[in-house]
Amino acid sequence: MKIIVTGKNITISDRIEAAIEKRFEKLGKYFADDIKANVVVHPERDKVKMEATIVTKGTIFRAEDVSQDIFDSIDIVADKLSSQMTKYKGKLQKRNKSGESVRFEMIPEMSEAEQADEAKLVKTKKFQLVPMTVDEAVMQMELLQHNFFVFLDMETDSVSVVYKRNDDNYGLLETTY
Repeated sequence: MKIIVTGKNITISDRIEAAIEKRFEKLGKYFADDIKANVVVHPERDKVKMEATIVTKGTIFRAEDVSQDIFDSIDIVADKLSSQMTKYKGKLQKRNKSGESVRFEMIPEMSEAEQADEAKLVKTKKFQLVPMTVDEAVMQMELLQHNFFVFLDMETDSVSVVYKRNDDNYGLLETTY
């Protein structure tokens, strides 16, 4: 796994970068060698915010933490990512049911999800719609820690949106033409 550490408005020391690489290398057991982990560190008031994103074939894992100590943030973010990966791998193995080991590189490619601000459009992202089931879309939305997720529904062959409701259940928006 290749780890890219970036500092925004902060200089990343060799000691911090080494700690990040050491902690994130343990996550490499889930992936093939060609996976990239992007880690961004930036100050936030009197604390430090750390965001980590790992884009695999078909799935995006993301975690963040705000803490006084950068080394605490490294541990917390790595633990969150590990937990997400373990949970996701378990769900894949349940679906597979053949007892074979599941590796994330078996999943097809997918780009990041698009987000827009209601009041003013400040950023545009493009992504490729990947066919998936509603359950897979809900899982992807949870992994991204977003409130909604746009996907191509395998069953209806149309663009759909899953979203998290205020009562902690999920909703599905289906499109027709």
